[in-house]
Amino acid sequence: MKPNRRNLILDLWGVLLILPLAAVPFITTDALDYSLTNQVVIGLAAALGVYIMLRMDLLAFTVPAFMAIGGYAAAMLATAGTTNLLLLMGISFVAPALVALPLGALLLRLKGVYFIFVTFIFNEILQLVIFETPDLTGGSNGIAGVPPATLFGLHLDTPPMLVVVTVVVGLAAALITLAITYRFGPEFSAIEENETLAESLGVAIWRYRTIGFITSAGVSGLAGFALVNMLSTAHPSSFSSFSAINYIAYVIVGGRGTLLGTVLGSALLIWLSNVFSSQGQFSAALFGLLLIVVVMLAPRGLVGASQKIFVALKPRAKGEPKRQVEGELKAHNNGKQL
Repeated sequence: MKPNRRNLILDLWGVLLILPLAAVPFITTDALDYSLTNQVVIGLAAALGVYIMLRMDLLAFTVPAFMAIGGYAAAMLATAGTTNLLLLMGISFVAPALVALPLGALLLRLKGVYFIFVTFIFNEILQLVIFETPDLTGGSNGIAGVPPATLFGLHLDTPPMLVVVTVVVGLAAALITLAITYRFGPEFSAIEENETLAESLGVAIWRYRTIGFITSAGVSGLAGFALVNMLSTAHPSSFSSFSAINYIAYVIVGGRGTLLGTVLGSALLIWLSNVFSSQGQFSAALFGLLLIVVVMLAPRGLVGASQKIFVALKPRAKGEPKRQVEGELKAHNNGKQL
């Protein structure tokens, strides 16, 4: 199977794995299950913003800021009386995307540590703007009592319906991500592999990075809306700059080369963080130790490690010679699919 087709199948599996989460409200009444499902889907949607940028070899810390823009935009619209789910999703995607357009003209000229540093500073600047504009954002108090979303006259305000809304938003974020990374996959891969060579071959680096950056912002905004809708509050503490580290960890641990890796990494780490939270003061240490172990044992993520094992075992099952096995492994590693 060709690598691009194999990755597309893995991406589709990532999207399909989100669908069963919509059944959670109908098979259980446990509030803890509802909370965990909301956390996983919101974390996944936010991590997709990181994943899109990593496909172009850019490590962006802008996700919390774009989540805040999308979340606050939806909260303002809802408190003004417009609670239609589709409209709220639309504004939460478009608002950060519009901010990302001029911002990308400045940030995407930077590379390496400079890009990382400035994107992190952007989060801090936005936090300051939120605190200093109480008439618009509520300042340190945020916007409380945000009305829940509605659809076709149906009020989606019960705990089960809140979960369904979160899953719908997460699925929309995943489908948008899949569409963009599939449509521009060759260009993104060329930029990731060798930016100079890609540019010499006629790839418009700035254009494709701008497309990815705008999409990353919009997807992050959807995650922000899902969080605000779940909490019924838009508050600055929900969009801390350091939360970006968690979203980056979800992608790295799962595997940065496929959407499936982001889904699995988000679900695994969020579930384990809830498990470790019962250990009190040791929870952060246990979580950090887990990240170190996974990165050391599977530097290409869980999906990348699984692919490598599959490539190693599949030819042997067919009785192919060792030389061919080594050739496939070498081609797989040189391809940097993840």
